[in-house]
Amino acid sequence: MTVRGAERKQNERVPFFRSIQVKYALTYVLVVAAILLVMNTYPLLMAQNMVFTSKESSLKRQALTIGSAIAVSETLTAEGVEQAMTVLEDLQVTRVLVTDASGLILYDSSTLDNRGGDYALMGAALRGEDVFRTEFREGAFRSRAAVPIVYRGMTLGAVYLYEYDAEQAGLLLSIQTNLRYISILISAIALILVVVLAKALTRNTSLLLGAIRRVREGEYSHRVEPRGRDEMARLAEEFNQLTSRLQTTEEVRRRFVADASHELKTPLASIRLLTDSILQNPDVDMDTVRDFVTDIGQEADRLTRISERLLTLTRLDADPERQRVPVELAGVVEKVAHMLEPLARAADVELECRLEPGCTLLCNGDDLYQIVFNLMENAIKYNLPAGRVDVTACRRGDKVLLIVADTGVGIPEEDRARIFDRFYRVDKARSRAAGGTGLGLAIVRHIVQLHNARIQLTSAPDKGTKITVEF
Repeated sequence: MTVRGAERKQNERVPFFRSIQVKYALTYVLVVAAILLVMNTYPLLMAQNMVFTSKESSLKRQALTIGSAIAVSETLTAEGVEQAMTVLEDLQVTRVLVTDASGLILYDSSTLDNRGGDYALMGAALRGEDVFRTEFREGAFRSRAAVPIVYRGMTLGAVYLYEYDAEQAGLLLSIQTNLRYISILISAIALILVVVLAKALTRNTSLLLGAIRRVREGEYSHRVEPRGRDEMARLAEEFNQLTSRLQTTEEVRRRFVADASHELKTPLASIRLLTDSILQNPDVDMDTVRDFVTDIGQEADRLTRISERLLTLTRLDADPERQRVPVELAGVVEKVAHMLEPLARAADVELECRLEPGCTLLCNGDDLYQIVFNLMENAIKYNLPAGRVDVTACRRGDKVLLIVADTGVGIPEEDRARIFDRFYRVDKARSRAAGGTGLGLAIVRHIVQLHNARIQLTSAPDKGTKITVEF
């Protein structure tokens, strides 16, 4: 995929049915649908089963009552059954049917034609079984029960009861209708809530997605205003912090590139001017050529110093994890003082070191050497003739201090806040004459930050500067 194709794909809108908002909405809809399904089935099934159980108990009890009233002798007669049934006036059934042991109908309370009864149930009752059957059909409960009539262990016949109940069926249907109306109302409310909640839950996601696209296009100053205190709001806050760092990094990068280009351009322009002067003047004498070549060498040395410092900063940026070992600060200061002694003599600067024992640090030896070397070299280069540099290594409680103080030109108050910036120099002419690159203190601050140390600067114009590094 080409870069343009990838960008086009990133800028495309997410399909509606694949968006998080729709997924949230569908999830809520499915949950509500499942709840409504249970609400519309479980109560009705439970109510129906309760009605079935109640009717089975009621019909069997009435059938047994009838059977007990009829079974008064070893034989059943139509007259005896008729006489016994006149006594039982409180039966709450639609039809009562009594047969003898052969299945002959002795009594039937129904006056309708073609009501022969459920002969399958009657046959089971004549075999000595209690039988019950009920169903909910055509808006009514239709219940049947059949029990044997037993006298002294003999089955004399059977009692069959039939009940048609539309009242309880109507009550069940009204409950079902009410549940349906409630479900419709709940569905409407749930649909509105689903839309509102889905938009609320995905609001920060949409804002964050739009912000990422704007930052990807280079608008590092853009910020998201999160709403709420959920994880998406926290994510938006983290995004704002990330874009702040990106903005800072981009500003530093641009300034660094601009400063580096400017600093490298100056010595290159000098070298080009000097070489053109030699090449375009064939009559130039050797002494002048030698002077020009000497200047070219100095500018080349300056380029080398700038390149080395840039490489040092690049390595520090690329590898922030430093290998730490115990290092004695006094030994590093002595080594640096020995290296810079010729420079101090040439600048007519007295170099004095006051080193206390026991100043051991857990740090990177090369990093500590860079700190001490850059601070002491600056103190010598930007000092005054017959000046002085005092270097102190001491312990104060659980802190180890490196103090470098000079009697040099000092730093104006308006420049102190930027003195540790890359390529920043207070007096550019003096710095260039001293061979400075404007990167030494930037390297010092970077290393100090990597080792969780602290650096402080106090200075006064024409009175000197003191820099304290606290490990």
